[in-house]
Amino acid sequence: MIMTVAHSEINSRTRLWLEKIVVGLDLCPFAAPVINEDRLRLEICDSSELEDMLSAVLRELDLLQQNDEHLIATSLLVFCNGLEEFDDFWSFVEIANELLQQVGLEGVIQIASFHPDYCFEGMAVDDASHYTNRSPFPMLHFIREEQLSRVLETYPNPEAIPENNIRRLQELGRQKILQLLEP
Repeated sequence: MIMTVAHSEINSRTRLWLEKIVVGLDLCPFAAPVINEDRLRLEICDSSELEDMLSAVLRELDLLQQNDEHLIATSLLVFCNGLEEFDDFWSFVEIANELLQQVGLEGVIQIASFHPDYCFEGMAVDDASHYTNRSPFPMLHFIREEQLSRVLETYPNPEAIPENNIRRLQELGRQKILQLLEP
C-alpha cells in the first residue's frame, strides 16, 4: 500500500509528535534544545524503492559528516512510502545499520528507529509503552554518538530513561497519548 501524504502534512504531523510526545512528555530529555535551536533536520523520502531509500540514508549520513553539530545536531529521515508494514520496516532498519557499518560510521553515528506500529516483543499490542518508539510515519533518527556521550555525562542516571519513559506512558494511558497526537 502506497501512502499519498503531502510533505507539508508529514512535516506538520512529525513536528506535532516531536512537540507533544518526544519533548512534551520528556521522552528524550535532550531533544528540546536541539528542536528549539532549529538544529534538527527533517528530511522526507518519497520513494518506495529500496535503492532510493538506502541512497537517502547515505545522504543523511554524509550530510551529518559534512556539517558541524551546531548547524545540524541530528536528523530524522521520514519514509512516506513502502515501509508501512512493521516487519518490512524492521528489515530495512537492519539493512540501514549494515550500511552504516560498511561506510565506517559505526561508533560515530547510531540509528534509532520509530514506526506507527512499533511493538516491543512480549508486550500486548495496545500497551502504551510502544509509544516510546511509535511515530506518525516510519522514520530513522541519526544520532551523533560523540554528542550523545557528552550530554549523557551530565545527565543523572541515563540508564533509567527507557524505564521511566515506559512507566510515564503506561500511567498516562493509550487514550491520552492518542489525544495528544490529534492536530
